[in-house]
Amino acid sequence: MRAVVQRVTRAHIAVNGQSHGSIGLGLMVLVGITHTDTPADADWLAAKIAGLRIFDDSAGVMNLDLNTVSGAALVVSQFTLHASTKKGNRPSYMQAAPPDIAIPLYEYFLEAFQAVVAQPLVTGVFGAHMDLDFVNSGPVTIIIDTKDKN
Repeated sequence: MRAVVQRVTRAHIAVNGQSHGSIGLGLMVLVGITHTDTPADADWLAAKIAGLRIFDDSAGVMNLDLNTVSGAALVVSQFTLHASTKKGNRPSYMQAAPPDIAIPLYEYFLEAFQAVVAQPLVTGVFGAHMDLDFVNSGPVTIIIDTKDKN
């Protein structure tokens, strides 16, 4: 599993042109799933993201995690995180898991992440067209891949 995690001051998601949810201070999390990902990867990734100390403490040092700042999270499945651009100009998405694999694992990830964060998650709709509007604070953007956890 691969995630792009961005610290945000606000984020909003619209699905098929309709408002679907928003958060204030927190994390925008884009999650990509590949063929070989497992529930163990989802558990590890959920705990890793929840524990990231990327929010400022009173001294202005990134030292606080999502729960400590009472932050929220907006989580969206994004198969394009596994795009390959090695050949030509049209990305290949062969490494992205098909829906029959990706949907259950994405839902499992959401449950695992919700179990370790205090605020209710705002999520996208798998496979739908979504528009994301957010303010990246810092900017802080972190890429995490479960293939690099060891």
